[in-house]
Amino acid sequence: MSLMRLLRLLSAASLVSLMVACAHPISLEPRATPTRDEATLMAKKVAYVMNDEQRGRQVTTAGGGGDKVSYFPYRDMEKSFREALRAVFSDVVVLRSASDAQAVTASGAEFVFVPEIKTESFSSSIITWPPTRFDTVLQCQVNDASGAALTTVTAIASGAAEYSEFKGDFSMAARRSVQALADKFVEELRKNPKLK
Repeated sequence: MSLMRLLRLLSAASLVSLMVACAHPISLEPRATPTRDEATLMAKKVAYVMNDEQRGRQVTTAGGGGDKVSYFPYRDMEKSFREALRAVFSDVVVLRSASDAQAVTASGAEFVFVPEIKTESFSSSIITWPPTRFDTVLQCQVNDASGAALTTVTAIASGAAEYSEFKGDFSMAARRSVQALADKFVEELRKNPKLK
């Protein structure tokens, strides 16, 4: 075997291994967010914590056919998380840290929401890479204005999509999961007695 032929084979093998190892990017941002009805809002100002480190945090989970998918859960879910809070409370602001007492006081927020997001994906397909199921868990610690833990609000949701649906939107299962999660989070906020 000539040296050139060997180099070509090695290059091709390297390219194939890189392609297999790569994760396909998807977006978790849903097509719709919870609606805000001014007549039903609680007259409270709240804050949520989100910083650049969280927004830049990339996660990789399973796709179909042995492939993986990658996404930015905090960045992609921030809008739906904020809109869920806005569907319940009259005023919502963002803070970079829950431990910055001066910023919390200056914000005038009565409650500070500190979200933790967990995700998992799965595909029943051995041929296509987009996930057919996507699970999302939002666990949100809620502190009062002094920084004391007040309560925890948890929402869990799943989204599913089959090939005939997602061939136009490879992120469909994830988007459905996040949209359902935001709606569930609104329900959990409204029924939590510590937030009245």
